Amino acid sequence: MKVMIAYDGSRNAKLALAQTVSLFRCNAPTLILVGVAENPGDSTDANEELFQQEYEELKAALREGADFAHQEGFEVDWVLAEGDARKMLLQATKKHTPDMLVIARHSSKPDGGIIAQSLSYFVDELDYMTFGKVSSFLARRVECPLLILPSP
Repeated sequence: MKVMIAYDGSRNAKLALAQTVSLFRCNAPTLILVGVAENPGDSTDANEELFQQEYEELKAALREGADFAHQEGFEVDWVLAEGDARKMLLQATKKHTPDMLVIARHSSKPDGGIIAQSLSYFVDELDYMTFGKVSSFLARRVECPLLILPSP
C-alpha cells in the first residue's frame, strides 16, 4: 500500500502526517511526501532568491517529515516539485499511483503570531464552509481516494 501526503512543513502538514501515521500504522504503507515550491510571479533576481529560499526550506521540511515517519517505522520517500501545487500534486498521483492521497485542510490556527491570527479569523470562518483551492481541485480530478484531514 502507498499513501501520498501533501507536505509543506506547516503545522497542518505535520498534523496530517502524524494522523496518517496513526491511522495507517497497522497497514504499514509506504509513505510518499510531496512538497511543491511555487514558481515566482516574474523572473527578477529578487524573486529567484525568494524562490530558492522557499525551495531549500521545503526540502528541509520534507527531510524532517520523512525522518519522523521513518522513526515511526514506515518506509518513506519524498518528492519536491516546482509549479502550481494543484497541478503538481495531481501529476504526482499519476506518476506514483498511490492508493490514497492525504491532504490537510486549512487551519483555524495559523503558523504565525498574533497579527496572523487576527487577520486569518475572518478567512477561517469562510474556510469552514468551503474547501481550499487545492482541495477542491483535487477532489474533482484525482483518480485515487482523497482523504482531507481537518486540523484540530
